Amino acid sequence: MILVTAGILRDGERILICQRKAGDRFALKWEFPGGKVEEAEAPEACLRRELVEELGIETEVGPEVHRMDHCYPNGVAVRLLFFRILRYAGTPVNRDFEQIVWARPEELAGYDFLEADREVVDRLIRGEVG
Repeated sequence: MILVTAGILRDGERILICQRKAGDRFALKWEFPGGKVEEAEAPEACLRRELVEELGIETEVGPEVHRMDHCYPNGVAVRLLFFRILRYAGTPVNRDFEQIVWARPEELAGYDFLEADREVVDRLIRGEVG
């Protein structure tokens, strides 16, 4: 199983979501910023590293707010850990995606998210994840 982290990054009521590039696996699907945990790396350290690489921001990673195990049809199994981002320094800049968007929770249903993200998206829409 691949361990993956994702950050719930807010600007007021809006949440940052990212669209995978056209040539990537799961092309043009939406997700939250983050990435794969490397060997001997703590999940929070992974998320801080990924947010620097993908968005150019330094972050304070807060508590885990959701966990999802998912097996994709191609057989790839992931454990996805979602963390609240408490604070960040800098302005997020798209370094790795087709596009990034600040969306209000009620708008999230209009985006084609990766299967593994859909449960947390539903919880965000219902206001269950801070």
